[in-house]
Amino acid sequence: MAQNSRRAFMRNSLLGLAALPLGVGILSQRAFAQELEPLDPEDPQAKALNYVKNAEEASDHPAYEEGELCSNCMFFQEANNGCQLFPQNSVEPNGWCQSWAKKA
Repeated sequence: MAQNSRRAFMRNSLLGLAALPLGVGILSQRAFAQELEPLDPEDPQAKALNYVKNAEEASDHPAYEEGELCSNCMFFQEANNGCQLFPQNSVEPNGWCQSWAKKA
């Protein structure tokens, strides 16, 4: 009888370990969906990437092309208006920076 109990424990432990990455993935998505502080265009990193809250303000920048917005950039995270380039802040969906890359 002790053998069955030990086997059940080992089986359940292995199933629990196998499910752990799934649980961590779900929890991290919820954590990233938290509200972020809006990015200040005067922030040194924002200035370095020429970030503007309204893409039309970047029309004189040589890298800017019409239609490029944070909301259609591959770095934009819709869940919280986050950006992978500015992980501690949210960005304006109608904003732009020189690191804009087309979303796949």
